[in-house]
Amino acid sequence: MYQVVPGGAGGTITDAPPIKKISKDTRPVVAAGVLGVVLVIAAVTAWCYYIASLPKPDLLRTEMLELNKDGFIIRNQAGATVFKMAFRSGTLDLDSCYKDGPILRCGRSSDGKLNFFIQTVFVKTVSCYRLRWEELESDRPVEHAMSYNGSHWYGGAESAIQHWPITISGQQKPKPFVTSDVYSNRNEFGSILERYWLSSTATAIKINDSVPFHLGWNDTEKTLYFQARYQDSPYRPHLGEPPYAELSYRVCVGFDVGSIHKYMVRRYFNKPYKVPSKVMFRHPIWSTWALHKTEINQNKLLEYAAKIRKYGFNCSHLELDDRYTQRYGDFDFDLEKFPNASGMFQQLKEDGFLVSLWTHPFVNYDSENFGSVVEKGLLVMEPTGNLPALVRWWNGIGGILDFTNPEARNWYSSHLRSLRLKYGITSFKLDAGETSYLPWRFRTRAHLQDPSTFTRRYTEMAILYNERAELRSGYQSQNISCFFRIIDRDSVWGYELGLKSIIPAVLTISILGYQFILPDMIGGNAYTNRTHGGLVLPDRELYIRWLELSAFMPAMQFSIPPWEYDDEVVQIAQRFTKLHETLVAPRVLELASEVLATGDPIIRPLWWIATTDETAYKIDSQFLIGDDLMVAPVLEPGKQERDIYLPPGHWISYKGERFDIKEPLHLTDYPVDLDEIAYFEWIAKA
Repeated sequence: MYQVVPGGAGGTITDAPPIKKISKDTRPVVAAGVLGVVLVIAAVTAWCYYIASLPKPDLLRTEMLELNKDGFIIRNQAGATVFKMAFRSGTLDLDSCYKDGPILRCGRSSDGKLNFFIQTVFVKTVSCYRLRWEELESDRPVEHAMSYNGSHWYGGAESAIQHWPITISGQQKPKPFVTSDVYSNRNEFGSILERYWLSSTATAIKINDSVPFHLGWNDTEKTLYFQARYQDSPYRPHLGEPPYAELSYRVCVGFDVGSIHKYMVRRYFNKPYKVPSKVMFRHPIWSTWALHKTEINQNKLLEYAAKIRKYGFNCSHLELDDRYTQRYGDFDFDLEKFPNASGMFQQLKEDGFLVSLWTHPFVNYDSENFGSVVEKGLLVMEPTGNLPALVRWWNGIGGILDFTNPEARNWYSSHLRSLRLKYGITSFKLDAGETSYLPWRFRTRAHLQDPSTFTRRYTEMAILYNERAELRSGYQSQNISCFFRIIDRDSVWGYELGLKSIIPAVLTISILGYQFILPDMIGGNAYTNRTHGGLVLPDRELYIRWLELSAFMPAMQFSIPPWEYDDEVVQIAQRFTKLHETLVAPRVLELASEVLATGDPIIRPLWWIATTDETAYKIDSQFLIGDDLMVAPVLEPGKQERDIYLPPGHWISYKGERFDIKEPLHLTDYPVDLDEIAYFEWIAKA
């Protein structure tokens, strides 16, 4: 055994066997062994120097993706570049990259260590690339720049100035991609949004839910900026986790734009689980808002209903809008305006009317309920959690209910349920719900990493009433299974919340997975200073053209009634509501049942059936209902003709004209009278 004596590691070891001396006969063998070891070491050293002297790789490939230190491109099966992304927050150290099966990993950037990988997935004709760039230091943003030059892009969000395809103007630093009220703030993103974009090059990109996502752009560089950050942002990391920014997304490439969109929707989108009431598709909704605004009262509502019957119109339901309570946050009817609400609802029921009520998530500070909800802790709080966060909205100042709090949800639901039981209310119009009405800094009962999750929680309040409920905001809310209304329209012709914006807006939210769509009130909202010609009523011609377009949407919604004009407008309205019921609604209902399984749009762009035609990708004034009904409304003032693009196929016009064409056909100055809308039905070849 060993014995250690004082002196530690340098001490003397005793009781060890004596060391034998090397004999003269074995010395040459030992010398040869030493020489061999030296030669091996020299060879390895030389090889290392040789490898180090080789040129560094400047390009790595994984299937059809080519990665360099500054970004990557993706090619399609034909070899054409269909996607290009640049890294703006650092460059990759390609020496740190290696293949791990189908995953390409890298461990360093120009700024230090990171977690980077690209994973390749093939599914039939679709190739997908899942990418993640995660910084390993706090407060270091990640930013990538996607080039859109040479292609057309769709999706993202509603906007105040809506175009199809997306039109980028100016420069914008990346800002939070969260739901916002674009009627009040026209430079923000809209009430309905999803982190999804689709390209005419059969490419789609979906940003992961975990990303603190900010979006910017530069029209000079033809780029969109995708940024992840936590500093100066309403996003927050998971509880207990450091604020390491992570930008992760997947890019998928398919055979054509339709097939890649179908793949993405089926794989990544929520889908409705039921179809709303069939009557909403067949008969118009009649709202009090645009006609009476907040001046609505009991007599006006009863008179409105009586005239609907007098002029022979059908009605899905009446919508009693703002303002039937005395204060915002109350749920009791204002006795001065509605002295006998119970009797009023009973009379409407006897006359065959169902009624829905307008509601919202706010409790104003002067409401009788304000003190109660503060005491119970039902409002969104300031960051300290000690005081409710007061917010300003279009009807004053108050708190906003915290729909992440089960107690707040129950409180709100109990009031809606009481209204239904007391008055026989059929459903509700849930207004607002956008993240933009939250304070910049706030606290909710449940931790919100993504502030737009608040919108999702609010929309869930409509589930119990989704047969006839109406929402205007949505985020991952496709499975709420009710109608979603595009944001309020002004009574104007143009692309800024006007008549021309309706088709682009409907197509956009259709691509985002929302198929049960209300195109807002016919003629717009007739707001002061936002009505064509400065009139009290929308311009007559504008109203008629709006009515015709709405007749070919999934549902129609009146507020300003046609009898406010003249007998001719009433007759046009009667004819088009009948056409909607007999021609449009049966098609829409058939497609609506398919939405539950597929998520495919009901209202479709022309490229849905013309994927190889560049012209079809740019048309924003025509649309399809399914694949076999093409609609081309007149959207210009003073016009009784329009140019029409007709895809290849066998078509018959509303006038009885037949077109059997193998190539796209452009009909120039096609006549369309004021009381007409051009539409073409696909027919089987004779």
